[in-house]
Amino acid sequence: MTATITSKKKQPKQGMLDNVMRQFNNAADIIELNKNIRKILEVTNNEFIVHFPVRMDNGEVKIFTGYRVQHNNALGPYKGGLRYHHTVDIDAARALAMWMTWKTSLAGLPYGGAKGGIQLDPTKYSQDELQRITRRFTYALGDNIGPELDIPAPDVNTNSQTMAWILDTYMSTKSPNERSKNLHVVTGKPIGTGGSEGRDRATGYGVFLTIKFWAEHKNVNLKNKKFIVQGFGNVGYWAAYFLEKEGAILTAVQDAYGSIHNDTGISTEKLLDYSKANKGSILGFADARPIENAEFFDLDCDICIPAALGNQITVENAPKIKASLIAEGANGPTDVKAEDILLKRGVDIIPDILCNSGGVIGSYFEWLQNRNGEIWHLDEVMEKLERKMRESFTKVVHKAKSKNLDMRTAAFVIAIERLEETYVQRGIFP
Repeated sequence: MTATITSKKKQPKQGMLDNVMRQFNNAADIIELNKNIRKILEVTNNEFIVHFPVRMDNGEVKIFTGYRVQHNNALGPYKGGLRYHHTVDIDAARALAMWMTWKTSLAGLPYGGAKGGIQLDPTKYSQDELQRITRRFTYALGDNIGPELDIPAPDVNTNSQTMAWILDTYMSTKSPNERSKNLHVVTGKPIGTGGSEGRDRATGYGVFLTIKFWAEHKNVNLKNKKFIVQGFGNVGYWAAYFLEKEGAILTAVQDAYGSIHNDTGISTEKLLDYSKANKGSILGFADARPIENAEFFDLDCDICIPAALGNQITVENAPKIKASLIAEGANGPTDVKAEDILLKRGVDIIPDILCNSGGVIGSYFEWLQNRNGEIWHLDEVMEKLERKMRESFTKVVHKAKSKNLDMRTAAFVIAIERLEETYVQRGIFP
């Protein structure tokens, strides 16, 4: 096992890192951010690359590469997910860690931002292999994560089971009398291992809430509004579930396997049951017809929810989008140039750092419960989550109106101003 720790200055990059830096610089220019604080925020604090061996079921040893990037901890411990995906690399981790910093700051949480994961396709490994990979990755990270230092959570292709493995591995490295103090080293755990009621739906519910708040703000009735969802994992499903309860109609879904469409409506529950029985795939669902992936964003709808990966809405498909609202359930789904096109066309965008912040807010609630030895009921969690999301949404709308900004820029301005105030008050050591 080897570990590399670096702190590199920003370099021009393409993709998500380029997007987040453009978003940051745009907001920083508007508020004339202190140049010294700007230097701090445009680089990451720590970057970890770990290479570790894992024995496969057939006895073969494979070497895996894992990443953890800690962007900033001025407001509190680093916080962010771990994803298992073939697109995971150091630049993606940097971008996602930065977004987490802005997300936690905007939400008013006592957290900084981090992100990471392992570069792999989890569908190619057995459950036992994934467990061994996760445990070795946790061991490789060592004391670079911790309940008051850096708190991982589920992300793309990871879940509560993944977090339980991380928790158990991390706690096993501590003395018996210290183990109970480390329950909050991860969030998004199963209920039986210290998880919180409502954490499973927190991100998707938050996406729904921001859409509901937007509808209230615009005097729009969500009943019979057509919406499409890219990604039918935890976020996409729960967002669709709550929108359906509100009377909106799900007309199309896209996942890693393909796309389906039914203009008269797709039952969220029936599709979930089908995908569970079909190894996670939505293809072949009887109540919808398959369509080409390239047609998905062209579909006639009122609301589009990208809840999969980054850079899905581009200059190629942005001109064809018919939705009047894009609610970003994923991190960085809209690239900067595509956003310019959409805004000029009058399309509203609820930015990722606001729209999907229900996940980290729910994680904060779990962390608090573990820390304080409390157990909150589901109704209490959902009520607190709605209150917190409404506060954030209201702040963004007011900032956008008062400064004549789009919602993303307004959200970034609020997040950066909070960090700037912290640095001004604390000063720079030494």
